[in-house]
Amino acid sequence: MAAQQPQDPARLRLVGSRTERPDPPVPTPTSNPLPAPAAPAPSAGRPTSAGGFADALHQAIEASGLSLDRIRAALAQRGVRVSVTTLSYWRRGRSQPERASSLRAVHLLEELLGLPHSALSSLLGPPRPRGRWAAAANTLHLGLEDVWPGELEIASIFAELDAPPAGELERLSIHDSYYVDAERRANLLRMRQVVRATVGGVGRCLVVHKADEEATGCPEITSVRHGRLGRVRRRPEVGLTVAELMLDRPLGLGDSTVFEYEVEIPPGGPTMEYSRRFATTVREYVLQVHFDPAAVPVHCERYDREPGADVDHRREQLWIGASASAHVLAPDQQPGHIGIRWEWP
Repeated sequence: MAAQQPQDPARLRLVGSRTERPDPPVPTPTSNPLPAPAAPAPSAGRPTSAGGFADALHQAIEASGLSLDRIRAALAQRGVRVSVTTLSYWRRGRSQPERASSLRAVHLLEELLGLPHSALSSLLGPPRPRGRWAAAANTLHLGLEDVWPGELEIASIFAELDAPPAGELERLSIHDSYYVDAERRANLLRMRQVVRATVGGVGRCLVVHKADEEATGCPEITSVRHGRLGRVRRRPEVGLTVAELMLDRPLGLGDSTVFEYEVEIPPGGPTMEYSRRFATTVREYVLQVHFDPAAVPVHCERYDREPGADVDHRREQLWIGASASAHVLAPDQQPGHIGIRWEWP
């Protein structure tokens, strides 16, 4: 059984960014601030730009022997207030100086730490995207042919249904629960996705499900929650279903929603695997396969493949617990193919 996520062609797929913390106000020092240390002559041991701004700043602070609090006091004496927390974030790469006052602080840091002019400021690069959803605009989205090579039917249906542009929905979380009965046949898939709009006015998405080769018929989407089923296209000859899901409401830029549905799997032979293909990064993917206690496999493993590849680049044996289930947790799942396969006694 295979599945794909809405509009980004991937097996039942679906996929934040970091906001710089503002500098908290710093009280005026009540004691005499640290006078600026004499600038040592640059030497071969001073930091270089190879590691970026954060690494260069960290190395310079370590070489100076000054604490962050003493550096803060020295900057305050020169009229620039930067908190210890902000300095710590800069040296660890959690944020970078962007405001005018912060950039002035960087030039003063170059003097205080004995670095050549622009040794730090030249490493800053462009400002980072701001906002909770800004990172989505830079996310890699693979094309249909990269995710489903040779699957012309999927491309044809996407064109017929006027598929929304890839990247309108950022996939934050996907949870697949796949059920195998006592006859060793898959009969149900439960899917839950958390998504966020990267543009305004997003009201629908497409989902793709494909049955095993031995199955007769097409997967049927039922029990849609937090949305409704729109147009559905089936290709029984290849066991393919492509469906349009209408969200509860149109999403504005940055709005999030959760939707769930079930897939009834057509009958076929013994099921040997379940997998999903990803066209874009997903913050968190969880796959659980539940076996009937009367039919538990003798071996179970996770496998990963590069986009469009037929050969595994990773395998990992999975433990089937007392609950007769196995699972995979994939944080920051990259575009590609991930699944669980098993062997029957």
